Amino acid sequence: MSYCFNITCPKPHNPDGCKFCQTCGAKLLLKQRYRAMQILGQGGMGRTFLAVDEDRLQAKCAIKQFLPMPEIQGNSQAMAKATQLFEQEARQLLQLGEQHPQIPALLAYFEEDKCLYLVQQLIPGQNLGQELAKQGPFSERQILDILYNLLPVLEFIHQEQVIHRDIKPENILRRSPDGQLVLIDFGVSKQVRGTSLGNTGTRTGTHGYAPVEQIRGGKAFPASDIYSLGVTCIELLTGATLDDLFDPVENRWVWRPYLRRFGTDVSESLSLVLDKMLQDSLKERYQAAAAVLQDLQHQPAPPQKAHHQTPAHLSTVRPTATPNHHPPSPQNWQCLQTLTGHTDAVLSLAMSPDGRILASGSADKTIHLWQVLESRVNPEPIHILKGHTAPVSALAMSTDGKILVSGSEDKTIKLWQIGTGFLFRTLTDHSGSVFALAISPDGRILASGSGDSTIKIWQLSGVRLLHTLTNHSKSVLALAISANGRILASGSEDKTVKMWQLGNSEPSFQGEITSHSQSVCALAFNPQQPILASASFDKTIQIWDVDAHSRLGNPKTHSIRFDCLAFSPDGKTIATGCEDKTIKLWDVEKGSLVRTLRGHTAAVSGVAFSPNGQTMFSAAGDKTIKIWRLVE
Repeated sequence: MSYCFNITCPKPHNPDGCKFCQTCGAKLLLKQRYRAMQILGQGGMGRTFLAVDEDRLQAKCAIKQFLPMPEIQGNSQAMAKATQLFEQEARQLLQLGEQHPQIPALLAYFEEDKCLYLVQQLIPGQNLGQELAKQGPFSERQILDILYNLLPVLEFIHQEQVIHRDIKPENILRRSPDGQLVLIDFGVSKQVRGTSLGNTGTRTGTHGYAPVEQIRGGKAFPASDIYSLGVTCIELLTGATLDDLFDPVENRWVWRPYLRRFGTDVSESLSLVLDKMLQDSLKERYQAAAAVLQDLQHQPAPPQKAHHQTPAHLSTVRPTATPNHHPPSPQNWQCLQTLTGHTDAVLSLAMSPDGRILASGSADKTIHLWQVLESRVNPEPIHILKGHTAPVSALAMSTDGKILVSGSEDKTIKLWQIGTGFLFRTLTDHSGSVFALAISPDGRILASGSGDSTIKIWQLSGVRLLHTLTNHSKSVLALAISANGRILASGSEDKTVKMWQLGNSEPSFQGEITSHSQSVCALAFNPQQPILASASFDKTIQIWDVDAHSRLGNPKTHSIRFDCLAFSPDGKTIATGCEDKTIKLWDVEKGSLVRTLRGHTAAVSGVAFSPNGQTMFSAAGDKTIKIWRLVE
């Protein structure tokens, strides 16, 4: 597939082999060789594409496209400065990437059709922010590994008279498969030669990570990068928002007391090193990366290979200095925060695969996008999506975390860009309310269920209707796709659950479950086993072995109906939302009720887990979303 570089193109996806965009006519090959495949990320100043170089046997690369904001485009001075920063990044990568394996190499830099482009080496892997979202806080050993891995890189760039000025978890990639850390995004780096070292410059960097001399005065020193690396380390250690780790009254970082509140800690020697890296006073801070490395020699040697090379090595609970620490019990959930903003009942939730974005759909016809990362939650939505003319009853996110799909009682399905909140497609093929959505694990298939009694199967890439399934006799209220992507389950007002085999051809009907006595309102597949859970207005949850086509144990019953359910990522717990305003947690293996969570003042209509299972989100008719954290 080819992706159009034209930012205003309404349908940028094109089939392979095209030289020009089928929608806007723009050229799809830069320099007659570079073809974009998909967007990897975007911000106010540009977009980054996954691309291929057709002159190098389709070798993959990353392309940065300079897209200045409208207010910058109209300001010649600001435009010149932005262009200078972009060209500066190219020069930095050319200078540094050729000399150090932990800095991406520059492959090309050019202007075409009044746009600037930078082509660089593609680094496979995840950034540390994604790792934190997926796996939870890092251990002391993992922090030591990061310091030993990155400090030599800082020492190198500082010797080359370059200061990065924007070190944060998102700008540190763990390269796959060797686990080596790679420092990226030199777009705001500063060349510091001669007497210019301490001169006031442009105030750049990311708030919270940048030290006071950089934010207030625009001055950059090697010690500034060391400060930002220290902030990165304490964020990874705690998994907390930086605001929670800094006491403005005392004007100091309180990261260690934060750890101790959760019964964890680090060694005194590491604490002293991090505290010196975080000194507000430039004179009291480490002046060089080599000095930090020297003080770290008292620490145990880091592992020969990065801890994150194998997922099983990743920490999934809060870090601890004691070997006898055990994960907290599933009973110990606490409500950390309540999100408000919707003006009517919250009906649906969806979590991004990296755990950083939560979407909520409401009867107020809007969708709110919230930035979440364990205990770090932005209390204000980053986007409010408007476009539906009736309640938003279903949400689903693409597996790459870039597209949000919404279904509404206005009979439409809408597709939104998560990063920008841009609505790029509306589907009107259903003749009834859209109550259910599901996306296959490989991100290729979208399924939608409707009040018109049909299920529609869509090709998500390019958004093309493939099949319409008509086996249900009443509204389709629930959909779920198995972890291996082979089975689609549908629940309906006709009291049945139907199974479909997914593949390259038309889905084939595999059978049905008829043991519910009322409408089936929620379905979920166990992410670890071929097990399906179904919830019904008959006040039961039933668990099914999909392969054996048999029910596991007796139905879980309640005095009031269940409205929603979700499996925890490890497949050991089911969370259910109930009409009695509670969330109930069930042990899958034992089939027993583990805990009842109370806090909502209306029926709970949606539940979702974070990717590491340490955080849970619940939505309700009281117009709120509650955030629950697994604690000791």
